[in-house]
Amino acid sequence: MAEASFEQIMRDLKKKIYHPVYFLSGDEPYYIDRISDYIQEHVLDETEKTFNQTVIYGKDTHSRTVINAAKRFPMMANHQVVVVKEAQELQEFDELIHYVEQPLKSSLLVLCYKYKNPDKRKKVFKSLRRHALCFVSKKLYDDKLPGWISNYVTAKKLNIQPKATALLAEFLGSDLSKIVNELEKLIITLEENQNTITANHVERNIGISKDYNHFELQNALGKRDVLKANRIVNYFADNQRNNHISQTIASLYFFFSKLLIYYWLKDKSKQSIASALRIHPYFVSEYVQAARNYNPNKVISIISLLREYDMKSKGFEGTAIPEGELLKELTFKILH
Repeated sequence: MAEASFEQIMRDLKKKIYHPVYFLSGDEPYYIDRISDYIQEHVLDETEKTFNQTVIYGKDTHSRTVINAAKRFPMMANHQVVVVKEAQELQEFDELIHYVEQPLKSSLLVLCYKYKNPDKRKKVFKSLRRHALCFVSKKLYDDKLPGWISNYVTAKKLNIQPKATALLAEFLGSDLSKIVNELEKLIITLEENQNTITANHVERNIGISKDYNHFELQNALGKRDVLKANRIVNYFADNQRNNHISQTIASLYFFFSKLLIYYWLKDKSKQSIASALRIHPYFVSEYVQAARNYNPNKVISIISLLREYDMKSKGFEGTAIPEGELLKELTFKILH
């Protein structure tokens, strides 16, 4: 059976098109949870769930228990649902092959195999690829997060400012479940006549500073605004717990490496730049301005500095300078 997309699986489930075995794997748990939660909530009604729905946790279970549960015939219902959470921890997982190759058509066996890549050389996984409906949930790359956030909010028939999107993507990371939880909090706190999530809204409700963050530091360095850059760096130095130097360096490397790409673009139209740099068109002007303030040789030098200070921050060469002082020193060398 071919690998299916999240959208395809959800469409089929809503049409009540079911499969005997679902193998949901990957290092992004959000979509795995969405599929398994939908099956738990909608395949059976509340009266049918009592006798026909079983949720098992792999860490405490043997594959024989799973097989026995899946082989039961439904009682006063059309289907039996067996959901195995943390299936990657299931004892003797390989033994599932005996059921996977001859599943009971009235059962839905849902295997949630998270955070661990299946060993495709094993017979059981080859069998799952042939007989089960397979879905692989992959982590989103960082540059895809702003677009994902924007699309999520748009699906709710709301808007979100690009700056607010950038703040959320930067501070929440690539954990989609965490992002969704925070977005839902923001949506709930919107006033009745308000339909746009702003940077101020994010700062007020999530505690992310709209003025002291990596995005604003990039902006200040791009403009060569010495006062603003130093103010942000001093704030980071005083609040190192939430502003680790390694994260700051990674953010600056992301910015200046994209700036280096910008110089060699033949088409410097707004949309072309946004596409080539994989950024929101809203932020194109910041790269254009930074390119005026730094020539390519200086940017190459900055990237070299970022690597040097990344090593220093990790204690190489016997460096014992506090992180805050390293960051101030790095910022001075970038600006001058």
